[in-house]
Amino acid sequence: MELKRVVVTGLGALTPIGNTLDEYWNALLAGKSGAAPVTHFDPEKFKTKFACEIKNFEVTDFIHRKEARRMDKFSQYAVVASDEAIVDAKLDMDSINKLRVGVIWGAGIGGLETFQEEMINYANGDGTPKFNPFFIPKMIADIAPGNISIKHGFMGPNYTTVSACASSANAMIDALNYIRLGHCDVIVTGGSEAAVTIAGMGGFNAMHAMSTRNDDPQKASRPFDATRDGFVLGEGAGAIILEEYEHAKARGAKIYAEVIGGGLSSDAYHMTAPHPEGIGVVAVMKNCLENAGMQPEEVDHINTHGTSTPLGDVAELKAITEVFGDHAKNININSTKSMTGHLLGAAGAIEAIASIMAIEHGIVPPTINHSTVDENIDPNLNLTLNEPQKRNVKVAMSNTFGFGGHNACVLFKKLD
Repeated sequence: MELKRVVVTGLGALTPIGNTLDEYWNALLAGKSGAAPVTHFDPEKFKTKFACEIKNFEVTDFIHRKEARRMDKFSQYAVVASDEAIVDAKLDMDSINKLRVGVIWGAGIGGLETFQEEMINYANGDGTPKFNPFFIPKMIADIAPGNISIKHGFMGPNYTTVSACASSANAMIDALNYIRLGHCDVIVTGGSEAAVTIAGMGGFNAMHAMSTRNDDPQKASRPFDATRDGFVLGEGAGAIILEEYEHAKARGAKIYAEVIGGGLSSDAYHMTAPHPEGIGVVAVMKNCLENAGMQPEEVDHINTHGTSTPLGDVAELKAITEVFGDHAKNININSTKSMTGHLLGAAGAIEAIASIMAIEHGIVPPTINHSTVDENIDPNLNLTLNEPQKRNVKVAMSNTFGFGGHNACVLFKKLD
């Protein structure tokens, strides 16, 4: 059978550097860091005392107080970002066939704060099991797309993909394939995460995974820099409306870009460390290019996973050089995590949005905070350091990798 074409018709973002799509995009181009001292709890005794939190956000401005109390932050973020994307797509709720509209979402952890609060309350009690009746439905990772579909009446496929930091990229690839195969007309996809909590910060600190640059948080996320010392934890959500091309064209929808391929692979190496030679990353980019029917030299821009860890950054860039050969030096490579921090299960979504906007506006956001050259990184690579670069981006790739060796790669193309 002939596969359907899939396009992007709506975007929504709730990030540490902007609470709307426009705010997020403008902050990316301005090289704004979202890192600041933690406010969600007292971090005084933690090794890392800062994160990239959502700022100036009052959930009751978007969701009724009663409903908001029944949602963990990761679900609240999901509903707010998806609402923006749905409005952006100008979907006509009265005429659209809601049986053919799905919600496929990504979350690496889910309701961590809810779980943490309920366990602390139990531990501080007398052993009597007094739990909130909404404990389980607030916590479970699949509830975010559930809340989105309930609000809008979308009755198509509805579930969450969980593959650590690759979760929302996996969700996008699933959504792409459901529409390609003709099962849906529209899918709300993306991801959300809210892990800036005692448990989240404490757990990642115990792994020595996060930066401890407490004296200068805004410069702590420094992908590709020789002095990088770990990632900066972030939170938020990104939402993308994927739509079958003919369906979008028939209703006169604005089209940001075409989604032309997705790739998946596993490192099959270690629970948390990347393979030092990046063999799984090589495989996932090759898989994505093959799936899209594209040649390496057609790619203009890569938004890397680029978490600012000593091992991961080098392994990914080595893999890019292996896949793209001499063309690698012609590609605008960047890491927007230098500004947003690492949104875990939502990372793939907000970075895909950055890639789509680079196509839309012809400019690539920078990798900020770079000051010291890493001798292990090929100096011929254009890492888009510290300043945005204008570029006619026809094809953009977004890489996302997760603990457990999960690799996902999505390819976007300017519509012909």
